[in-house]
Amino acid sequence: MSACSFSNPIKIRGVDDVINCIDSRGKINGRAGIIWWLALGGLFLDAFSNSALSAGLNPMTRNLNLSATEVALLTSFSSWVAILFNPIGGWIADRWGRVPPLIIAKIMAVIGALLVMSSSSFSTIIIGRFFVGVSYGMDFAVAMAMLAEFTPVKLKSRLNTWQGVWYVAVCLNLALALMFYSWDVGDAIWRYSIAVTALCGLIVLYFQFRYLVESPVWLARKSRLSEAVIAMNKIYGDNFILAPKSEQKPVIGQAEKGARNVLLIFRGVYLPRTILASTVQICQSIQYFGVGWYLPVISAAMFGKNFVYATLCSLFFNVFGIVGGFLSPAIGRRLGLRRSSAIGFAVAFLVLLTLGLFSDSMPLWASLLVPALFILCHSGGPGANGKSLSSLSFRSELRAGANGVVGALGAIGAALGLFIFPVFRDLYGLQTTFLIMSAVPLFASIVCFAIPWDPTRTTIQPDNEPGAPQFAPPQSSYPESMAPESNRSTK
Repeated sequence: MSACSFSNPIKIRGVDDVINCIDSRGKINGRAGIIWWLALGGLFLDAFSNSALSAGLNPMTRNLNLSATEVALLTSFSSWVAILFNPIGGWIADRWGRVPPLIIAKIMAVIGALLVMSSSSFSTIIIGRFFVGVSYGMDFAVAMAMLAEFTPVKLKSRLNTWQGVWYVAVCLNLALALMFYSWDVGDAIWRYSIAVTALCGLIVLYFQFRYLVESPVWLARKSRLSEAVIAMNKIYGDNFILAPKSEQKPVIGQAEKGARNVLLIFRGVYLPRTILASTVQICQSIQYFGVGWYLPVISAAMFGKNFVYATLCSLFFNVFGIVGGFLSPAIGRRLGLRRSSAIGFAVAFLVLLTLGLFSDSMPLWASLLVPALFILCHSGGPGANGKSLSSLSFRSELRAGANGVVGALGAIGAALGLFIFPVFRDLYGLQTTFLIMSAVPLFASIVCFAIPWDPTRTTIQPDNEPGAPQFAPPQSSYPESMAPESNRSTK
């Protein structure tokens, strides 16, 4: 990969020049850093929205007199909606750009939060959760794709930072719940948490609308090179100029629009990557939303019904999620995304097995540390890696669509976890539910050990790599003057 000097004007001839200039940067700073953290800000909002309901679930259940089935439907409904809007968000992002669906997602999040906050019935909450599901589904598919396109190749494991941001949002919600409890608001405490979600949504919407810039990589891959140069100048300074028409390199191997584009991820070298990313995403979603999301409820069952004690225990567990989430980039660099997922799933299996067999007889210190170990290994490994794997395994014009498909599969896992836990707990009890759930990380660990692909352990990058399925003729059929863009390589 040729170095890209930023001291003199740089001539942009094609998408490979855009990619090389981004990869040449040693860090993500300036406007690029603002955009990077604003994309993560949307994921913070998704986590905040989900955990706001989790923190106030017991008071809401009492306040609205909800049955176990209604609780299961209410908590899982946004994930069922996200199944549809993950691929829709990815399709919009691959066709019209990364920024429009991100803005739409924030508007949907604010509408959903306002509806839930002001609702007085189960049906109104369900409508509000529909809008939350639209936001959640669209945002994750697009934000991770955008983060991948703003991240230099040597820093690509930093995509896992989103997991630490997720747990910061969860812990902030739990801390706010304790503050609202001190106001003596009773079982209406959940309304205050949702109100803060609406406020956060408005703040993120304002800053994303003001500061986001379209991905130059996506623009260049769409043959909109002049717009890509404008975007590069906005992001990195006025150092880029458009090459004369005679020097511009055409985009080779660009996929067709529509379903045929998305179907490429199920062909050739992409198929095992899709299987790996989908397995990690589905199974981590089931184990998190079937166990981690219900930690306030689990804490109440293990340590008593007192709201303060249960919330403090849940906060203690989730602090380990912050530690694991922000360590996950370093863990990914050292072990690779695949191995760290496999090991994380294996530990999660042992933890759930232990809780299923001994949670009623463990000493207090073990009752605190064992669930904390579950959250630590989940956030440090598979919790972060499912979305990072799908974001790093496919070329630019497939990336958001692939994230949408894999995200939809993950949303199925989330919906199953959210729905299964309260129903199974009601039918079989907490310990048996832990034992049933332990089968999920066991299966995922086996798959991760079996499939060798890891985007952090290869010098071949997805953009126009040899052997990748594409609709254009094979690379060898082009004259040298029209050779495809150079492959990105790790340093």
